Amino acid sequence: MGLYKQGLNRKQQLMFPPSLDELVNEDNTVRAIEAYVNTLNITALKIKTKKSLIKDGQPAFHPKLLLKIYIYGYLNKIRSSRRLEIEIKRNIELMWLTQGLTPSYKTIANFRKDNPKALQTIFKEFSILIKDLKLITGDLVAVDGAFLRANASKNTLIPQGQASRS
Repeated sequence: MGLYKQGLNRKQQLMFPPSLDELVNEDNTVRAIEAYVNTLNITALKIKTKKSLIKDGQPAFHPKLLLKIYIYGYLNKIRSSRRLEIEIKRNIELMWLTQGLTPSYKTIANFRKDNPKALQTIFKEFSILIKDLKLITGDLVAVDGAFLRANASKNTLIPQGQASRS
C-alpha cells in the first residue's frame, strides 16, 4: 500500500457509468434554471429562431435550450458565445442543462442578436424572482456602460514638459 491515494485507472471500463443526473447535485443552480425556463411561455415572449425564418435544413435548437445556456452564462459571468460553446462541451453542469446538445457559438450569438427584447425581459423577471426568493438583496444595482477611446502613444500619456525629465 502506497503513501498516497491512488486514482482510478482511466482506461478501465466501468460496468455502470454514472449518469449526468447523478453528477449534478439536487441543490445545484442548473436545476433551478431548468425549472424556471420550463415555466416560461416562449410564444408570449415572441422569441424568434432561425428555424422560424428558414424551412429547410436540420431541426433547430429549442429556444428554451438557448435560454438555459444564456441564464447559466449570466449567473456564472460567461458572456462570450465562443466561451459558452467551449463550456457546453467540457462543463458537466452545462452538459446536464443542455442534455448533451452542443449548439455552436454562431447559433448562440444569433439567438442573442435576434431576441434582445425577450432576453432583457427574461433577465429582468429572473432578477426579480431571485430577489423575491431572497437570493440577492437588490439594494445596489450598478451597470458599467463606459466606452473609452484609447490612444496609448507616449506623447499622449505624458505631457511634453514631463517627457524630457524621464
